Amino acid sequence: MTRPEHLSSLSRRTVLAGGAAAGALALSGGWSRVVAAPLITVESLTIDVNGKAAKVFAVKGPAGEGIFAKEGDRLAGAVLNASQTPAVMHWHGQIFALADQDRARPDGGELAPGGTDQVDFLLTPGTHWMHSHTLSEQQLLAAPLVTREADAGEAQDVVVMLHDFSFRSPEEILAGLGGANAHGGHGMGGSTQGMAGMAMPGMDHAGHGMGAMGGMGGGMMGPASAGADAGHMGHGMGGGMGGDMRAHANDVDYDAFLANRRTLADPEVVKVEKGGKVRLRIINGGTATAFFVSVPGLKPRCVAVDGSPCVPMEAEAFPLAQGQRIDLLVDIPASGGAFPVLAQVEASPRRTGVILATAGASVARIADTADRPQGLLDLTFEGRLSAGKPLAQRKADKVFPIMLGEEAGYRWTINGRTYGEGRPFAVSPGERVEMTFMNPTTMSHPMHLHGHHFQVVGIGRRRFSGALRDTVMVPPHMPVTIAFDAGPKGEWFLHCHHLYHMATGMMAVVKVA
Repeated sequence: MTRPEHLSSLSRRTVLAGGAAAGALALSGGWSRVVAAPLITVESLTIDVNGKAAKVFAVKGPAGEGIFAKEGDRLAGAVLNASQTPAVMHWHGQIFALADQDRARPDGGELAPGGTDQVDFLLTPGTHWMHSHTLSEQQLLAAPLVTREADAGEAQDVVVMLHDFSFRSPEEILAGLGGANAHGGHGMGGSTQGMAGMAMPGMDHAGHGMGAMGGMGGGMMGPASAGADAGHMGHGMGGGMGGDMRAHANDVDYDAFLANRRTLADPEVVKVEKGGKVRLRIINGGTATAFFVSVPGLKPRCVAVDGSPCVPMEAEAFPLAQGQRIDLLVDIPASGGAFPVLAQVEASPRRTGVILATAGASVARIADTADRPQGLLDLTFEGRLSAGKPLAQRKADKVFPIMLGEEAGYRWTINGRTYGEGRPFAVSPGERVEMTFMNPTTMSHPMHLHGHHFQVVGIGRRRFSGALRDTVMVPPHMPVTIAFDAGPKGEWFLHCHHLYHMATGMMAVVKVA
């Protein structure tokens, strides 16, 4: 565990979870003004995973891994790539960063080894993160980018960053899935070129893949399969046109699952106070894995998703798709104790986590497999959420149907096209935009929109005022509708946050002009 220094600008102590043992990196820092040169450094390093050395990346701020600020701060300074791999950094959830501040855009290019970028934008309050927009994200090139809200109160903050980990390279993983990098110049891997000059030929939004809409109102088809490459005999069956169409998850067989870069064999133990209140800020940095989060022995209340406040909601287990974040408030009993914060892989018994413990509490070892597997993520919890600050009611100016698809050779599409084959979704600043995602494929897709927060306004045929997000899970055979007001001019990626689905084509552009 690491502790930030006491800051005169705050009246409370903040504790951030992080690895303190040899071979593990600490998530450290305090809620301070973000000023340093360089402000952010991308590094290569070696960590220990289950007794074996692993070469990974780290993203470090002024006081350790990640950036921790407070509402009203700006992210202003230099970004240095001190690694030997080109970097394409994305400021996930930052709606005040103009398009040219984020390299994850069609003409963003790469930050070469030894190169620097300059950034300067107002930080978006809430639990957010920053990560590579290339295959190097699989090698832990990600970190928290958390801005504490002005109304967050006196709760102790604990940041938990989840990862899926493999000793194989992401290129090996992609080849094993049968896919090829569809991005060409999007910098997907250290040897490829940057995104500059990427052509964006026409995407015909009218009718692509719409013949696969039959049965979209139903539930998932068949049992889940948890194994690696499970169900891939059905990939490429044309979005529901025959074949093995069982819904499944976990198409990558990972060596470990990490919470703050550690497994449950050697978990982070975070000191908490008897009778205190803790705000868990949990980030799913997994590239191909969704989790269910639980806190046995306590009664967690969800108070924010993807950094945006929601009406508080209790649950025994909270779904967390790739790229999503969740803030949970828990009350530590006056009697104290040790309380695990667990993240269990969907459709699997495997899990990771950290431990909250009061002084003198006995910390028992927790197995990295649960007694039974979890099911697949669905939209039950999503359908219960409502935004703390919903969008104003108004009629949509633009409406886009978006058909998610899969084809032979591990090729994933949006409206029948892979990235680079279609033209952008064109909108104007301030327009109210609605998008309905339809998914006749065999896997769920966490759909993420850069530069915007959107509201979930429909699941199936039900309209409702749901949560504000930047990433929403779209399970098989259940349409999801989102609404947002188009932000500043620029080209903003819309993509699946399953890294290998994005890498093989499931990405498009929303052009605000």
